[in-house]
Amino acid sequence: MSKLSKKKILLTTGPTREPIDPVRFISNYSSGKMGFALAEEAVQRGAEVLMVKGPTSAPFKNVAVEVIEIQTAEEMYNAVNANIEGYDIIIYAAAVADYTPKHIAESKIKKNDSEFSLELVKTKDIAFEMGKKKLATQFSVGFALETDNEEAHALSKLTKKNLDMIVLNSLRDAGAGFQVDTNKITILDKQGNVVKFDTKSKVETAKDILDYVEQLLN
Repeated sequence: MSKLSKKKILLTTGPTREPIDPVRFISNYSSGKMGFALAEEAVQRGAEVLMVKGPTSAPFKNVAVEVIEIQTAEEMYNAVNANIEGYDIIIYAAAVADYTPKHIAESKIKKNDSEFSLELVKTKDIAFEMGKKKLATQFSVGFALETDNEEAHALSKLTKKNLDMIVLNSLRDAGAGFQVDTNKITILDKQGNVVKFDTKSKVETAKDILDYVEQLLN
C-alpha cells in the first residue's frame, strides 16, 4: 500500500493572472500540466487531493479531485491559507506571479502615448508565508524554475520557505519548462541530497516526485 493512502494533499498549479485593466493582465506560460499529473498520480495512490488551480488553457476533469478555481496570486494565497491546516502534504506547483499592478484601471487603457509605465508591487510568497506556520506533522514540496545558478537558487528557496524538498527545473534543459508534455527535474531535500532525473513525460515525472515524497516520509 502506498504511504500516500489516506493522506490529504493540498496542491497548487497553473499560472495566476494579475489584472491591469478590464481586458488585460500579467501572467506566464504555465499550463498546469505538471500539477495535473501530480494530482492524478496522488489519487491513484489513495490520497485525498485539493487542487487550487489558476486559469489554465485546458480544464482538469478528474472528479476525484476537489478543485478551487482562482485567478490572482492573492486569491491563491487566500485559498491555500484557508485550507492548509487540514492537510498532511502541501505541493506548491503553481507559477504564481511575483508582482501585480499597484492600481487596476477601471476602464480599458487607451493607446495614446508612445510609452506607458506600469507600477508593480510584490505579491505574497505563498510557500514562504505558509512555511512560517507549517506544523511539524506537515510535509511540503516546492518547485523552482531557474535559468542560472540553478541548484544554489533552489537550495536557498528550500531553506527560506521551510520546505522538505524542492523540485528544480532549468530552462537550459531541453524538454523542461512550460507548455510541453515532458520535464527534466532535479530534486533537492533538506538532508542535503541532490538527485537528478532524466527527461520524462510529466506523468512519469509525477511518479518520480511522489516516489521521493514517500521515501522521505519514512
